Amino acid sequence: MMQKNISVIISTYNSVEWLKKVLWGYNTQTYKEFEMVIADDGSREDTKEMIDAMREEVSYPIIHVWHEDNGFQKSQILNKALLACTTDYVLMSDGDCIPRPDFVEQHIKYREEGYFLSGGYHKLPMELSKSLSKEDIYSGRCFDVEWLKKNGMSASFKNNKVDAMGIKSALFNMLTTTKPSWNGHNSSGWIKDIKAVNGFDERMQYGGQDRELGERLVNYGIIPKQIRYSTICLHLDHPRGYATPESINKNRSIRKVTRTEKRKWTEYGIVK
Repeated sequence: MMQKNISVIISTYNSVEWLKKVLWGYNTQTYKEFEMVIADDGSREDTKEMIDAMREEVSYPIIHVWHEDNGFQKSQILNKALLACTTDYVLMSDGDCIPRPDFVEQHIKYREEGYFLSGGYHKLPMELSKSLSKEDIYSGRCFDVEWLKKNGMSASFKNNKVDAMGIKSALFNMLTTTKPSWNGHNSSGWIKDIKAVNGFDERMQYGGQDRELGERLVNYGIIPKQIRYSTICLHLDHPRGYATPESINKNRSIRKVTRTEKRKWTEYGIVK
């Protein structure tokens, strides 16, 4: 067995059926030399049972990092997952994002010292998210735009992200004006760079903790590279109940300080 040279961190919380679809997606990857680290923010026992069962099915090793449920502590569990990685490069995504078969391969292809990568995602409607089956994922038809439209996905220019490859993806990457940032659904970077800025700020609540990490990486001198049409995942729909006006204002305040003071380090990260 070849030594793994990239760690894939997947965050999850009490979403067994979505996470199972995601793990099937990683079993289709064209690039095989990765380890899976599941950052579990206090899920119930059924998540552990599913992961144990999936270990018998998938071709990649799974490390399950869990802590007790104490409200929204995603930043904290992501820091713990970073410490559990055994490689020097990390790709981060979520337990509701099914990767295209070349997902890991594209991150390996574009990774470069002094940079982090910012990829893309395409959101599916709820009914289609629910109906996607193991066979839909293993066959690859869930990344067929025509099949997706027949099964409830609306027609949109954004659909180009689903199957863009080669010259088409390179052209769209060049033309896309979206600012590259650390995107929790689809980003990768060198673990030494993330540790150099002390990982995620554990004060951050729902929404924005990934962007704030990216802002510190940029302040540290790491250059973001946008590849949103080269590496893509399907974002399954789900209810969102964590955000409150208080948490949003708190996050904005932390990010404002990071930007205006050009902070490279947080006192509330991996090292306390």
